[in-house]
Amino acid sequence: MIFFPDIELSDNSDMSKMSKNKTILLVDDDENVRLLCERGLRNEGYITSSVSSGAEALQFINKHPHVDLIILDIKMPSLDGIEVLKRIRAKKVKIPVILYSNYSIYKDNLLTWLANSYLVKSSDLTRLKEKVKELLSIKA
Repeated sequence: MIFFPDIELSDNSDMSKMSKNKTILLVDDDENVRLLCERGLRNEGYITSSVSSGAEALQFINKHPHVDLIILDIKMPSLDGIEVLKRIRAKKVKIPVILYSNYSIYKDNLLTWLANSYLVKSSDLTRLKEKVKELLSIKA
């Protein structure tokens, strides 16, 4: 059996096979968003880490190249998510990235096309979980 803080999964479940050992980095300056996403993704069986700034995200990626997917806020102080995304792609890092923003207006920014997906934040994590599953199944 695999035990997670709020759930229990058997090794035979489809969800466990899909998410087992998949690590997701959450980057958001809003602690509440990080906590909500972490809890929701851990309940799906993913391993999560989170940081509160773009600079911390770049440091984390350099130290932990095993990250399977990044969920990245756009509007953050000092180093925004689009700049972080540019730097990740400039290093030829192929990690799938979901831009996860409160603002749909950034969809018109051509640089957001460097991401694999763009979602508007919601307290209902259904779309986010679906997109995570989709992108990780493509990467596998």
